[in-house]
Amino acid sequence: MPAHPETRIGHVHLKVTDLDRSVAFYRDVMGLEVMQTYGRQAAFLSAGGYHHHIGLNTWHSKDGPRADPRAPGLYHTAFVFPDRPALADALARALHHGVEIEGAADHGVSEAIYFSDPDGNGIEIYRDRAPEEWPRSGNGTLLMTNAPLDLPNLLLEATEDRAD
Repeated sequence: MPAHPETRIGHVHLKVTDLDRSVAFYRDVMGLEVMQTYGRQAAFLSAGGYHHHIGLNTWHSKDGPRADPRAPGLYHTAFVFPDRPALADALARALHHGVEIEGAADHGVSEAIYFSDPDGNGIEIYRDRAPEEWPRSGNGTLLMTNAPLDLPNLLLEATEDRAD
């Protein structure tokens, strides 16, 4: 039996090595708000006042080594933005904070930018196109692509002032 069609992925909870550094990244680079902390071991952040979209903890990972990128585990956490200007603002904020962009793609159904948090956890920031714009074959099958994304062009749509 398939999952209910309104099922969605909820929050993600990451093991990190340095809670303060990770909170600063997800607050300052990703633009999330700290909703609650549990001492010096865990923090919960969100957008728009939700209880949390991301949890960070050092319960088993404080000062630990960076995970081997070839090991099984989470590939990336994806943050979806409502439109192209909001995605451009998120990209501008990341660049302002010195984040190294690892990739960018136009998938036909979405536009996506990839980078990592301070512990090497993959991050995708993206915006979906409207379903009626998705590329499809003659029989209606979805045809996702992996074309280059023009980041300078995207940044022209940024609306946030990065003078801070």
